[in-house]
Amino acid sequence: MKIVLAQLNYHVGNFDSNKQKIVSAIQQAERQSADLIVFSELCISGYPPQDFLEFDDFIQQCEKSLNDIAPYTTKVAALIGCPRKNPVIEGKDLFNSAFFLYEGVVKQIVDKTLLPNYDIFDEYRYFEPGNVFNVIRFKGKKLAVTICEDIWNIGNDNPLYTICPMDELMKQQPDLMINLSASPFSYEQYEDRIHVIRTNAIRYHLPMVYVNQIGAQTQLIFEGGSVVMNEKGEVMEQLDFFNEEVHLVDFPFSQKSAINIQHSKIAMIHDALVLGIRDYFKKLGFQRAILGLSGGIDSAVVLCLAAEALGKENMMSLLLPSSFSTGHSLDDAKQLSENLQIKFEVLPIENNYQSLLGTLHPYFKDLPFSVAEENLQARVRGVLLMAFSNKFGYILLNTTNKSEAAVGYGTLYGDMCGGIAVLGDVYKTQVYELAEYINRDQEIIPRNIITKAPSAELRPDQKDSDSLPEYPVLDRILLQYIEKRRGPKELVAMGFDQVLVNRILKLVNSSEWKRNQAPPALRISPKAFGSGRRMPMEGKYLS
Repeated sequence: MKIVLAQLNYHVGNFDSNKQKIVSAIQQAERQSADLIVFSELCISGYPPQDFLEFDDFIQQCEKSLNDIAPYTTKVAALIGCPRKNPVIEGKDLFNSAFFLYEGVVKQIVDKTLLPNYDIFDEYRYFEPGNVFNVIRFKGKKLAVTICEDIWNIGNDNPLYTICPMDELMKQQPDLMINLSASPFSYEQYEDRIHVIRTNAIRYHLPMVYVNQIGAQTQLIFEGGSVVMNEKGEVMEQLDFFNEEVHLVDFPFSQKSAINIQHSKIAMIHDALVLGIRDYFKKLGFQRAILGLSGGIDSAVVLCLAAEALGKENMMSLLLPSSFSTGHSLDDAKQLSENLQIKFEVLPIENNYQSLLGTLHPYFKDLPFSVAEENLQARVRGVLLMAFSNKFGYILLNTTNKSEAAVGYGTLYGDMCGGIAVLGDVYKTQVYELAEYINRDQEIIPRNIITKAPSAELRPDQKDSDSLPEYPVLDRILLQYIEKRRGPKELVAMGFDQVLVNRILKLVNSSEWKRNQAPPALRISPKAFGSGRRMPMEGKYLS
């Protein structure tokens, strides 16, 4: 049996585009004399459709697209992900389903059983779990088809589930497992995913075809990485990361040597962020981006990523120095813009800043210089950037990193402005790694940007370390608290100073209200700020 893996980039609610991609892939599979083509989870609607699923018209358009695609499956069978209406009154209105189309009609339907309800996933909000388990008989083979999270429940070990689809399907002695997936990227996810697929292949002693989508949907980024694995848990085929690919394999799989591809974590983060920027702009119909280029490492890295994603001709930077900005920061920002051949303008903010101070003087009087004056500068910059955005059609990129966002080291309506937070899920120490990766072949980011002490430059001789622990220390604590969900007592037991732990956790918890007003962040970690981390704004959690 010749099977095609269709690893494609879908757009939620863009039925014409999604349908065109699916039909084109089916036609390509037909030209390759394939028997079956496998698409990813909910490819008809795009993933995740969220509350679009609550609109009858949206479901009707899904059904129409499926019916429009069916005539193209006269020679090649297709497994296609699509929501479907629950035909009975009881339970949720919809199933998350895989449709098996052949000879121009729907031959069989598989419903997703194990609906994820954690982190970014909320499928119990919309779908009824499937409870019918039948293999698909095709070309003399029996196919055990599951959908995304089904592969994560290995056996009946998870107390949340009483039924494991593969345990049920094994009673019918299948020849091959096929999994339709929409599994988002994180820098830990790929290795975990391969481990789970391997565990299933070995447990059931069956080969597996795993098809994941690529692309970004606001915060979520899907890397693809679709896999063909034999019954020994060896990877026989590996599709590209972050690229669309339609790939033919022969089943039974050949006995060629298994592949073992090593993946650089920072390279994958880089590629994920580039794809996240590109799809955010493309799918929203935007083209050009602007940002404030300070001469610091965060804005430098964002400019490089955005230039790669959108093209240098679609980028602009504003250099917005104040009296506290150092000369070398301005020079570094100019040099970076010139290295990338990106147009820039220098707009000194001192006159605007002094004008606002004059307006406020009757009220501030002779009170000492404080965060109020610092934030005023950031907000002047935000106003000027948004003015360029409105007048010339640029979308402002936010340059705040995850370390700063975690502890509230940013100014609302100032440097926290923007349509998308490119580094909002990237710790400061990872930003430095990205800078080194960008410079891997030649110096694009001036070396001084990477080596100088980080500073907001909002007061004389300011350094980030005046207000925060050194970033390597801060990031280690933040990682344990945010991603690993280790509480204050556990952190102290790990050797961190209790006073420091309490101080950092207080900053994190008391900044929740601020993060709720921040732009969405491209997700590259196992636990990002946003929909996957739901914390009370008024919460207090200290030892």
